[in-house]
Amino acid sequence: MQSPLPLEIERKYLIRYPDIKQMEQMKGYSKTEIAQTYIEYEKDGLPGRIRKRGINGEYKYTLTCKGDLTSVTRIEIEKEISEKEYESLLKTAKKGFSTVFKERHCFEYGGLLYEIDVYPFWSDRAIMEAEVQSEDTQIPVPPCISVIKEVTDDKRYRNSSLARQIFSEPI
Repeated sequence: MQSPLPLEIERKYLIRYPDIKQMEQMKGYSKTEIAQTYIEYEKDGLPGRIRKRGINGEYKYTLTCKGDLTSVTRIEIEKEISEKEYESLLKTAKKGFSTVFKERHCFEYGGLLYEIDVYPFWSDRAIMEAEVQSEDTQIPVPPCISVIKEVTDDKRYRNSSLARQIFSEPI
């Protein structure tokens, strides 16, 4: 049965800092820069964030509201906004939250789309996400990736947590 809500089903992994050159060789590779800011905004009780995403001066802007159904499945309501709306919403940034900057590397492997987020505050690790159709989907590990551990259930590795405090345990 199809859900009437827009859902994101995703697994998240802490990985060793990836070899960018190897990722660039993967099928469907692309790279974008992302600035993500948590704002004082809610829709249907779901907290909001805004994103500036693109590369080389070509950016798109989105407003997203997300909330957990399970640790793997979340409601995700997203809409594209104008640069002017983005700039206005930036003024409503949540107190105590920093903007999260990251470089996202995307590619296909084993029938799945992988997103590898590389953050400027980590030189030895990154986050890999894979969106799936169901919570029990097996996630094949791409050959260019070394998984440290799954962190789907570990809220410390969510961007909203990293916006408040950068978490870094020994690996």
